[in-house]
Parts: sequence; structure tokens; C-alpha cells
Amino acid sequence: MSESKSVFVTIVGRANAGKSSLLNKLVGEKIAAVSSKPQTTRTRITGVLTENGIQYVFLDTPGVHKAHNKLGEHMLKAVSDSVSEGELILMMADSSKKPNESEKKLVQSFSKKTKVILALNKTDLIKDKEKLLEVITEYSSLYDFDEVVPISVVQNDGLDIIMKILNENAVEGPHYFPDDKFTDQPEKVLMAEMIREKALLNLNEEVPHGIAVTIERLNERENRNGETILDIDATIFCERESHKGILIGKGGSMLRKIGSEARADLEDFFGIKVNLQCWVKVKEDWRNREGLIKNFGLE
Repeated sequence: MSESKSVFVTIVGRANAGKSSLLNKLVGEKIAAVSSKPQTTRTRITGVLTENGIQYVFLDTPGVHKAHNKLGEHMLKAVSDSVSEGELILMMADSSKKPNESEKKLVQSFSKKTKVILALNKTDLIKDKEKLLEVITEYSSLYDFDEVVPISVVQNDGLDIIMKILNENAVEGPHYFPDDKFTDQPEKVLMAEMIREKALLNLNEEVPHGIAVTIERLNERENRNGETILDIDATIFCERESHKGILIGKGGSMLRKIGSEARADLEDFFGIKVNLQCWVKVKEDWRNREGLIKNFGLE
């Protein structure tokens, strides 16, 4: 029997570089919310993949940005803590964009003792490969990366190269999670994130940053036909009364749309019929209130 091995990988980078999409793709399960809006990922999320005796532990972190409130400060701390603890760093960047100030600051925090791989995502958007070489040169001038790998998460291009590099960096030792586990996130957190993702995808620019979702009640029961039903009661919190109106929509249309799309994902993920009930409540300026940030599990 071959020796068990493991490798811990911290995924960092700018907002919208594709960190959560990569995590979901590599783990093979949708455990991180994905949207085109910045700050979709708010806390550090652990994804786990165990294959051929190797356990890959991925730490997905919030996108680096300039903090404008206490929640933003917590998010940046999650990144810096993850970087300082990381054995191997996978920095995700958008190959169609030049390095920004947040990324320049991020690479300055890397320890020379830590192996850092640069994954330049979204190569499918670049038609002129000369442009790609220019971007590679710019990033390489910021830091002496151990590897630079152009990838496209959408097209599954280059992900095999990433996995090969991770294989080479796996070390002998125990597996830290059960081999069939794919995340450390509790079920309620996964459920809340699926609902929040649908809100992010359906709402306009102003509202999404100011919402949080909590699961108030879970109850499994059988209906008259003996079919198992999972009742989920969720509350979507927003920061203003005007946002509440947008979330609910005319005649409740927006809330129904968010609930319907979230229910489909929940049923697919948990393999059970779901009865989802969503309510909307206002918590003024909660992103600057430490108590509420903690209550929402975002500290």
C-alpha cells in the first residue's frame, strides 16, 4: 500500500480572478459561492480532495481589495492569516488584466520560504498571445514565482498542470480529513451560501455587498407519500429598508426567484426534496457592527 500524502494549498488573489471557480472545479463539488461581483467570498473556505492516496486541502480566501468597513477588514485579515500559515500558495490572477495595487501589496507579504505558484486565469479571453506574454512579464517582475501556469478554469485548460505541481509538492503524512469529505463547512453554512449566491446573481450592484444569510431552522420529515422533505427556513439580512424592497421585488417576485433557484441547487447538492422558505430583515449598517459580523459567522 502506498504511503499517504497531503498538501495544503492557499488560494489567493484579486476579486473575480476565479479562485472559487477553481476550488469548485478541483474539488468536484460546488462549495464556494461564485458570481461576477467582488467580495463574493467573505471567509476562508476549506475544500478537500482525496485521490490516489493524496489529500489536497485547498484554502479559498476573499479577494484582496481596499477595505471600506469592518467586514472588509475581517476579510483582509483572513487573507493575511492564510498567507502566513500557508505551505504552498496558489496566486490566481486575471490574465486579461495588469497587476493592480492590491496584488502588488499581496506579493510583498509572501515569505521566501513558501513556494508560490502563479495561475494566470481566463486565457480563453486572450486572442493575442503576445498580450499574455506581456502580462506574464509584468507579474514576474513583481515576484520570483516558482511556477507560472496560464489556465482557463472555464475551459478546464491547464488544471492538469496545476494538479501535477501539487502532486510533486505533496508530503508523506496523515490525512487531516476523512477521505470522503470535501469541505469543513457545516451544512447550514453551505445552505446559506447557496441562497446568497442566487441573491448575488439576481440583484443589482448596490444591494449584494450588504446582504447576509442565516439558516434559522432545519427539519426533515416525510410527506403523505412517504417522500422525505427537508424544510429550510432562511433569513436574508440587508442594510436598508430600500434594499429590503428590492430583495422582495414587486409582489414578492425577486424573493421567489432567488428561493426557486436556490432550492434547485440545494436539492441537487443534498440529494433530497427541499421546501425553502425565505424571509428578509433589515440590520442597519451590519458590516460595521462587530456583534452582527460575529453572529453571521464572518469574523
